[in-house]
Amino acid sequence: MDDKEDRLDDIVNGLHQKSKTKQAIYRYTKEAFDRMKEISQTLVAELTERITRQDGDVIIEYRNIGEHEFQIKFSGDLLVFVMHSNIITFPDDYEIMRSAYVEEDFRRRFFGHIMAYNFMADTIKYNRLDDPGYLVGRMLVNIEKHFCIEGVKQLDLPMDKISNMKANVITDKSLRLIVESAIIASVNNDLIGQDVSDIERITLKQKLENSHLTRPRKLGFQITSELTY
Repeated sequence: MDDKEDRLDDIVNGLHQKSKTKQAIYRYTKEAFDRMKEISQTLVAELTERITRQDGDVIIEYRNIGEHEFQIKFSGDLLVFVMHSNIITFPDDYEIMRSAYVEEDFRRRFFGHIMAYNFMADTIKYNRLDDPGYLVGRMLVNIEKHFCIEGVKQLDLPMDKISNMKANVITDKSLRLIVESAIIASVNNDLIGQDVSDIERITLKQKLENSHLTRPRKLGFQITSELTY
């Protein structure tokens, strides 16, 4: 067999291994996301029952948006969970790539990912396209159905360290804890009003579009620096 055939074999084998790995990771991530949907529905039902006893005016809702998205609406907040359809990897200097666990097996270099974003509920209700959403956290899922959480310090989760990924197996308990923690972080993410100097003058266009109205923004979150660039 000549060098050309050797190279072709290497290409075919590499593509096969990567494709097989990514397809498996996608399935595992989708399974986790579908289970997260079911757990969120149960959690919303439990919270609704408790909240109704105390205050009938407070509403919490679950909304299934599609195969890769669902939302939880509570008070003035909207928590959006999105599963990305692509499998990702990271540069070699990214913290997770430097862990001994990942370096032991090249298949562990690839991840499915689920993001949770916090929006103001009125952003969606009134289709305010310029309003920002804030990342609460990102769940990375690997070939062995292990995971870790990247995101904000307000999540305060025990499974947010890269070094713990080897021990973090996806379970109903861990998925529920992630959803609960994301809700708590969003509830505590307060609205900040605009400085009066920002709204002292408006254009006629702003008035006609009602875009002159004061639009408070979320305080945002403090990203955990150890898990990001």
